[in-house]
Amino acid sequence: MFRLVAKRQFGVSTHLYHGQRLTRDHLIEIAAHGFEAVEVFATRTHFDYHSAAAVADLQQWLAEAGLQLHGVHAPTSESYVAGRWGAPLTLASADADARAKALDEARAALHIARRIPMRTLVAHVGLPRTQSTSPTDNSRDSARRSIDELQREAARLDVHVAVEVIPNELSRAGSLVHFVEEDIEAEGLGICLDFGHAHLDGDVLDAIETVSGHLLTTHVHDNRGKTDDHLVPFDGTIDWPSALTAVQKIGYDGTFILEIAAHGSTRETLKRAQKARERMERLLAA
Repeated sequence: MFRLVAKRQFGVSTHLYHGQRLTRDHLIEIAAHGFEAVEVFATRTHFDYHSAAAVADLQQWLAEAGLQLHGVHAPTSESYVAGRWGAPLTLASADADARAKALDEARAALHIARRIPMRTLVAHVGLPRTQSTSPTDNSRDSARRSIDELQREAARLDVHVAVEVIPNELSRAGSLVHFVEEDIEAEGLGICLDFGHAHLDGDVLDAIETVSGHLLTTHVHDNRGKTDDHLVPFDGTIDWPSALTAVQKIGYDGTFILEIAAHGSTRETLKRAQKARERMERLLAA
């Protein structure tokens, strides 16, 4: 007897085009390489999520490309231009004004769901170690207040906030599980497992097992264990056969979002991503 296995959904984050203004052609290019979904990276220099006209355009472009909006990445910076990040936005800031600004920007990105249905809003809890310049950037109490407010509002739009595994003490896999289980009162909060970030922090397999009970979505990319390169899977040193076996064991059947950077042209990067997706599907099927 043959068992029918539902086809996995794979998507691409518009992080691939982060230094450019998002256009229809970008979504057409993603779809042309066989992907079904996108996650929009909400940085205003890339996509102006404050603009109703821009959101309406996005809805039209998605329909023309035949893509689903899987989710939106909440803003982490005021801008990203020519490979340089602008002023950071942190939901975990102990500074009341800075936290309020980051929360307002995250809410504005969330409100895309008022027009375009989506499943997740991915949010960072604090800044990565490479960006943080002050202990006040990564306050657990501030993070708790921000994420609790954000998840309550997201629930009214049928969206789940997914806090992302990133390289800081608040956002290691075990810390996020404690945060979800003990710190947040709002229902529906989950975790985004970022494979590349987990690899930078140590053991990917341990991270998969740790977050298994709260895993909502993923960011799939590779590196060589030292810098956050956002390589296409299999171009770095993550043990993907073992990682995907672990994903199978915990029963994750959600979307795999490739959060890759352009190494070469975006078209060539997507060609390599398409081949990586095929390898991943074979491993998952096995």
